[in-house]
Amino acid sequence: MFTLTVTPRFGDIDGLGHINNTVLPGWFETARNPIFRIFTPDLDLGEDKWKLIMVRMEFDFLGEMFFDGDVEIKTYILKIGNTSFTIGHEAWQHNKLKVRGKAVIVHYDFKEEMSIPIQGECRKRLESHLVPENNTTWDSIK
Repeated sequence: MFTLTVTPRFGDIDGLGHINNTVLPGWFETARNPIFRIFTPDLDLGEDKWKLIMVRMEFDFLGEMFFDGDVEIKTYILKIGNTSFTIGHEAWQHNKLKVRGKAVIVHYDFKEEMSIPIQGECRKRLESHLVPENNTTWDSIK
């Protein structure tokens, strides 16, 4: 599991005084960088180096977040398929889960425009961060 602490900015707040729901995709994206480094250690987006594409994102907003404290983002792998994997995210403020989300990423060859198998060291490193959904807050919160 990876963790990232985010300090909300004044501009992250909406007219109701909450962290705006449009902010979470950016925070979760930043929290995915350690996973991206498994495939491209230097995060070089150059031709033939970047092999990942996002195909799905989803969020469950479970509670309001405010400007009054840091937010801890937890990131882990929920599932690994042949050519794709699902990332789980959680945003915690004041020791309470406020937002959870998922992102499905495909290992992809942009030149050939096709998915490619996740193999070898990349698969092993993803597996080391695997936390199946039945062992996370996904099942404990209804």
